[in-house]
Amino acid sequence: MELFFLILLIVLMAAALGSGFPVAFALPGSAIISIGLAAGAGYLFAGDVDAYFTHGGPGQWLSAGVTNFRGVYWEADRDTLIAIPLFIFMGIMLQRSKIAEDLLVTMARLFGPVPGGLGISVVLVGALLAATTGIVGATVVAMGLISLPAMMRNNYSVPLATGTIAASGTLGQIIPPSIVLIILADQLSGGVDQAGNIRQALYRETTGSGQMPSDFAIASTSAGELFLGALIPGLLLVGLYILFILGFALINPKAAPAVPQEGKFDRKFLAEVFVTLVPPLALIVLVLGSIMMGVATVNQAGAVGAIGAMIMAGYRLREGEERGKYTPAILAIIALLGLGVVLSFYDLNIKRITTSDDVIGLTFAGIAVSLLLIASIWSGWRTLKMQNTLREVMMETAKGSCLVFIILIGAAMLTSAFRAFGGEDLVRDFLQGLPGGFWAQFFMVMLVMFILGFFLDFIEIAVVVVPIVAPILLADPSANVTAVWLGVMMGVNLQTSFLTPPFGFALFYLRGVAPATVKTIQIYKGVIAFICLQLIALAIVGLNPILANYLPNRTALLAETAPPPKNPRLQYCLDTYVGERFKAEGPGILAAIETASQLDVSYLPDDLQKEIKSAWTAAGKVIPLMQDIEATKAAVAAAAVDYRPMHSLVRALERDARKIDEQLKELEVIVQRSGPGGIYSEARGAAAKARIEELRAEKAALLAQIPAEWTAKHDAFAKIQDAENKARNLYRRTVDDAGEPLAKVRAVLTGAAPLAAMEPRFNDLKDAILSKDNAAVQAQLELLRTDVTAIEGTAEIRKGINEARKILRTSTPDAQAAIAEIDKSIAALKADLVWRQKGAAELLPQLDAYDKVTGDTIGLRQLPRLPDHVATGLVGCLSQHRDISLNF
Repeated sequence: MELFFLILLIVLMAAALGSGFPVAFALPGSAIISIGLAAGAGYLFAGDVDAYFTHGGPGQWLSAGVTNFRGVYWEADRDTLIAIPLFIFMGIMLQRSKIAEDLLVTMARLFGPVPGGLGISVVLVGALLAATTGIVGATVVAMGLISLPAMMRNNYSVPLATGTIAASGTLGQIIPPSIVLIILADQLSGGVDQAGNIRQALYRETTGSGQMPSDFAIASTSAGELFLGALIPGLLLVGLYILFILGFALINPKAAPAVPQEGKFDRKFLAEVFVTLVPPLALIVLVLGSIMMGVATVNQAGAVGAIGAMIMAGYRLREGEERGKYTPAILAIIALLGLGVVLSFYDLNIKRITTSDDVIGLTFAGIAVSLLLIASIWSGWRTLKMQNTLREVMMETAKGSCLVFIILIGAAMLTSAFRAFGGEDLVRDFLQGLPGGFWAQFFMVMLVMFILGFFLDFIEIAVVVVPIVAPILLADPSANVTAVWLGVMMGVNLQTSFLTPPFGFALFYLRGVAPATVKTIQIYKGVIAFICLQLIALAIVGLNPILANYLPNRTALLAETAPPPKNPRLQYCLDTYVGERFKAEGPGILAAIETASQLDVSYLPDDLQKEIKSAWTAAGKVIPLMQDIEATKAAVAAAAVDYRPMHSLVRALERDARKIDEQLKELEVIVQRSGPGGIYSEARGAAAKARIEELRAEKAALLAQIPAEWTAKHDAFAKIQDAENKARNLYRRTVDDAGEPLAKVRAVLTGAAPLAAMEPRFNDLKDAILSKDNAAVQAQLELLRTDVTAIEGTAEIRKGINEARKILRTSTPDAQAAIAEIDKSIAALKADLVWRQKGAAELLPQLDAYDKVTGDTIGLRQLPRLPDHVATGLVGCLSQHRDISLNF
């Protein structure tokens, strides 16, 4: 019966969408009707409203109250989605202010003399508008109205002209900031959590271990990371479009002729180019640059974009009124430059005002912010008064945002119903049953999304399909793909939905503004080549995941909040990086270790001598241990050739057996609750018993297919894997043994200067004990004690201070006894300074020289953060997908 209601759900949704019923109501409506019918049927025929639901049901959903019911569907206050209305506002404001038209006219004049220049200019403007507006309809309409007549006047091929305009207008779906990327990031964040639970359960079931290693976990994604991931693939798509148009023009010059320049390339034209191109480019840098540099979140960048678009519209709408036209924009530029200067010289933290410089910095910052606020209000007033632009833009923003959010809520309800009827299980079983593993599953998902694009909008596909398939694809350890890469691949695929007939929205937009002489069939013919180019880009990114993963990983590793070198997720790539460095610089590193081990450390305390000598001993073992890792890694790769086919077969059989176990548990519950006094009838209980026997026989048959030699082969391969893991763990422990003592010695020796500066404070404390009241003395002593404790290796010096503190805190403090204890600390300090100062003068420079050679290899794990050159060296490794399936 669950299958019947699942089919009913899909039929209702398809019928509603096919009849033209609004999507915002078709999705939740079909879910509500099917859930209601299933609950009613369950109550009438089984006495339980949850009877015909595979997972949960209305009774369970409501058992914890309205709060739980709301959580089942959708949390409307998710932070990621706040950026949607901001970017919609930004796009509509730029479109209404005719900045798109200015870009098209200017770029056409720049590139017109080049073969296919008009088409190339359309692509470049499409890319610029994508990075500023991201609104397909507005972009296609604007370019269709302005560029299409010009291209037809110059005898461009109609299919080429229409295809170029339609395809370039859709670049806003993949080039950030993009609404589809924000929605995908929101949907993928939930998919990552589910996939993580699935992978953790799989690891526990296959290995028996309760804790999966951290580097096998699935990294989540955000809209900012997806923006970064989509940037290179988006530019790749732009490059493919330009190459195609240029190639087409060279092969068939008459179909894409060069257009002679109208006017001269004089100073006036260059000024027009500057005024037209620089503001949108500056806005792109502000919005995307702030995200890439980690200065702003996506929401904050969206607010920057919205204000920037309003300021640009403020001067563009005053066409013909030159006086004071650019004043608000100039004020905003001065304010931003002022803020940049102030930030470079002052630490602007209002909670940490300690000096007059802090007050000055905050004052200057306040003036700059005030100027920016004035510029924003001034521009907003202009856009409100001129053609009522601001009001119309806000109304369009509200409508567009409401449409997106209502569809999201409705799709979440539909997805919940789909899962409740077991649809997700059916999809997972179908995908996992495909021959070819992950890539067959992935190809099938991409194909389904591509076909759905012929009939549905990108929002419906993103919010209905992605939550179902993303956990399945992300959980697969054989490909171990990142959520960023998967999101970018889906984004490029969804972009085709705007071009694929019969319901490609870009085609409708262009048809609406194209002259009657342009036939619909010509528009359809024109987009075919660009759909093929999008599929080529999809294949390129699919085969080269570094194109999507590089920028997010690079930004994360170079950010102020970058993970430290000891982060478990970095260790595999860190080992690979250091191993390559050892191969290239091994002799020099060994020579540095040998030189350092000959240093005279006899004047140091015995414990430090012992530690530093143990560090040299451990350092000498590091390179051979790395060679052991390489050897065991090669052994695992060699053994995997024969082991992998059997592993895949057995894990597939065990997976099918686990599915049967799940069915058996559900049936056993029915048996327990059937009969007199139960919620199920005796007939249903008997049917469940019969089905249990059948499933047990099926399970036994499945497990019987496991090869007899499986256990022996698995144990043998596990030993080889265990040898690699032990080699890696031993190497990391040894590296720490080589680095931690040196870090301690360095900290002790660098404390020589601040410790020497504290000696007068000890004498002042002795005078204070004799002349000041006890409370003031204790406060002075406590401060000195804190400062001494902050210096490494001062335990002997602190003893006297601690004893003096105890004496002074008694009911009858003895001043002379306290002074005697302070004298002990002074004696210990002077004795300490003898070897500390000698070590700081002689040994510390030698340790610095040693660190220059080994600091970013042997000493790397001891650093608080990755050096920039090491971080960039790790990016390539982290950006590739690593098959970890043999660990499961």
